[in-house]
Amino acid sequence: MSEVNLNCLGEVCPIPLIKAQKKLAIMKVGDVLIVEIDHSCAMKNIPEWARKEGHNVDIEEIDDGQWEVYIEKN
Repeated sequence: MSEVNLNCLGEVCPIPLIKAQKKLAIMKVGDVLIVEIDHSCAMKNIPEWARKEGHNVDIEEIDDGQWEVYIEKN
């Protein structure tokens, strides 16, 4: 298992979602993608997409209006 950080700070939808989709596609099952975001639209769309695809998702607010979305590939 490995962890990969994806910095999407300052980027608006749909860019963080597209980057997360591309990065997760080349990762192995069990790997964790940590997406750093500060856009509320991405905060809604990324976890929603990941759960729909069957991945495990956890969200941590690291600062006011800044989140880390942990996506474990299944």
